[in-house]
Amino acid sequence: MPKPSPTPAASPNRRPWRFLLVFALAYAGGTMGYLPLVAFLLPIKVAAIAGDARIGLFTATALCGTLSAILANLLFGWLSDRSVARGGGRRGWMVGGVLATAAAYGLVLVANTPVTLVVAVVIFQGAVNAILAPMLAIMADEIPDAQKGLVGGLLAFAYPLAAGLATIVVGMARHGEAAQLAVIVLAVAICVAPLVLTPAQPAPAPTEPPPPRSLTQHDLRIAWLARLLLQAAGNSLTLYLLYYFQSLEPNTPPLVLAGYAGHMLTLAYVLPLPFAILIGRLSDQLGRRKPFLLGSAVLTALGLTLMALASSRTAGAVGFVTYALGSEIFLALHAVFWMQLLPSARHRGRDLGLLNLANTLPALVGPVLAYAFATPGDFGGLLSLLAALTLCGGLAMLAIRGRR
Repeated sequence: MPKPSPTPAASPNRRPWRFLLVFALAYAGGTMGYLPLVAFLLPIKVAAIAGDARIGLFTATALCGTLSAILANLLFGWLSDRSVARGGGRRGWMVGGVLATAAAYGLVLVANTPVTLVVAVVIFQGAVNAILAPMLAIMADEIPDAQKGLVGGLLAFAYPLAAGLATIVVGMARHGEAAQLAVIVLAVAICVAPLVLTPAQPAPAPTEPPPPRSLTQHDLRIAWLARLLLQAAGNSLTLYLLYYFQSLEPNTPPLVLAGYAGHMLTLAYVLPLPFAILIGRLSDQLGRRKPFLLGSAVLTALGLTLMALASSRTAGAVGFVTYALGSEIFLALHAVFWMQLLPSARHRGRDLGLLNLANTLPALVGPVLAYAFATPGDFGGLLSLLAALTLCGGLAMLAIRGRR
């Protein structure tokens, strides 16, 4: 009688779907940690404290918070590297980050002067990055290259989920600020907990020999610049989208255009999701990401060009949706591509912190470009410049030689 065939073992180059979803949920939790506060609750808090001086206080708070986020991301990425080198792991830093975020929200709650609010936001940004920096290093450590594209697509769900939470929290205004902040902290803890409770399982090292260090550094610089260019465009559009639509229809009431811009942002978050997942999965199967990166950059530049040429709200919306589709696909694929460029597993947290500057510096670059190239009645010059920069970013990715 023939013996039954043994059950094939799970491939070491793949992680089960459950873990991929757990990681995507944790990333959504980290995004929930900052988006509702920064985008909605903080402006309300600033207005209540500063009144007519709210623009100056909000600018100072955002600037200090951005600098804190940059430094904290570098610090906690490096600290998690040290923990791994000593035989520990990165998850302990995430637990500390969740606890610190809860404490920082308490400081935001009791802040009632400009100085205390700025200090609270600085601490808050540091705490949130204590969650995010080790988490992204875990992705580089534990998700095989053959599945990174799929996970990059799944991460695109983070912003719609965080925006949905923000909508819920804003609707809870009658329950008070303490209840609003408590719901955010609870959501973060619930989303991050499954990843923290999942044991670490490092992915196998790539079988292909690593490229020379000089080539790796060259590739990382190009990848960093390309992301910076794309993010500068995104930051400018997000901040000035309402003003853009006002430039197209100056006689339309501002509240009507504000609602329209809000719908466009929601559509921009949701529409790219299935495309990001499908293209990420396809790039995994083909083992090639650069053609998709170039194609999505071209689509992004096309959307910006359509916005620059638009003469009506509808035409501008078509351009913006086209831009959003290309941009989200590019950023999702780019995030996993540059993880494959990292030169050393020992310093992934630190290196990802340095690369993360391409995400944070545009918060400083975008407003400068808008001030220099846009006017209240004409955004064509700014959008044309952003289209050119975006296209340059996509073309630059073709110069990366160490990885396909």
